[in-house]
Formats: sequence, C-alpha cells, structure tokens
Amino acid sequence: MLFQNPPTSQIRSILLQAKTIAVVGISEREDRASNYVSDYMQSQGYKIYPVNPNIEEWFGSKSYDSIEDVPDKIDIVDVFRRSASVMPVAEDAVASGAKVLWLQQGIVNQEAATFALDRGLEVVMDSCIMVEHKSMKLGL
Repeated sequence: MLFQNPPTSQIRSILLQAKTIAVVGISEREDRASNYVSDYMQSQGYKIYPVNPNIEEWFGSKSYDSIEDVPDKIDIVDVFRRSASVMPVAEDAVASGAKVLWLQQGIVNQEAATFALDRGLEVVMDSCIMVEHKSMKLGL
C-alpha cells in the first residue's frame, strides 16, 4: 500500500502543536530551500535545531552532527536530503523520540515513511513545511 499524507486537518494540528524542528541537511547558503524555509519557520516561533555535520552553526545556532545530538525534545524532523538518503534519518528520528518525520517537497521514500509510521511517528512526505504553514494562515 502506498503512503498517503495525513489530511489537512491533521497537518494543521501537527504545525499548531509543534515547538521544535530539527532540520536535517540545513545549509548556510541563502539561496538553498533548507535555509529560507528554516528561516521562515523560525520567524514563526519554532525553535530550529540545525542538523548538518558539515557546518558549525546556522545563523548563530550550533549545528549538530545528528538528530540524536540535539539536546532538546524534537517535535518535527524536517528532511532536506536526497530521497535515497532518508532511511538513516528516519531511524534517527525514531531513536530520538521525535513525533513527526517531514520529508520536504520532492523527497519521497516509501520505505522510510512506512518504517517511521510503524514506529508511531506521523509522516508528511513530498510537502514543503513552509508552504503548508503559509497556506493555513498560521502566522504570528
């Protein structure tokens, strides 16, 4: 059975309840989606935890090597990685106790989605968290 995203009402609930977002694959480059999407979400009151072993920090916030290194409870793991690289991220999201695995627009991995769902996480796939947030008019 192919994965289907939760209904709009459930995505709205996810965004309203979440406080922390670990962004896997975040970039310091301003022209990268991971950068401006994270900047937007931070401007809307979410605590962003950058996860990228190749950078020291993201706009003054310490960058972590993995989700499990983040020193806070994570609500959403927002993934900006190639589809083929998602399974280890899903495993880390489960191990960290995150509530939601969110695969950004263009990122599809049925195996990782099923893995996370089977272990109690909510999953949103092939969807931009910023676009969803804006479309629901949840802004501050």
